Parts: sequence; C-alpha cells; structure tokens
Amino acid sequence: MKAHVLKGSKQEIAEGVARMNGEVREAIVFVEEPSEKKLQAAEGNMFAEMESHTVNVKDADDSRESIYRRTDGE
Repeated sequence: MKAHVLKGSKQEIAEGVARMNGEVREAIVFVEEPSEKKLQAAEGNMFAEMESHTVNVKDADDSRESIYRRTDGE
C-alpha cells in the first residue's frame, strides 16, 4: 500500500482520488471549521485568533515598570 497526500479544494482532492489507479480503501480528511474567534478576526479584531494562546491573570500589573522589574526567584 502506498500513501498519497492530496492538497487543494474539496473538488481538487475528490478529482485526485478519482484519478488514482487501484482500490482506495481509506482516507484521512482534515476539515477546518470556522470558529467564533476566526470570525471575529475577520471582522476587524486582529488579535482574536491568538486569544487561545494568551494568558489572562486577574488584577495583573501590565505597566512597563512592572514588566521589567525582577520577580522573586529571578
């Protein structure tokens, strides 16, 4: 059995599978679903898609002075 990677639109991938010689027994399909965060990013919030990678600390001091001050253990 030989593995093939097909990339493109749904139509292009389907055509690629149809053109293959031999029997196609399995396919792994990656479907990217639109998420609320991606929709927000498209509406103008350029940081929305990175929201899942951010850390929110309640009552955090985000001042420049606080950012550059050494903390305990540094």
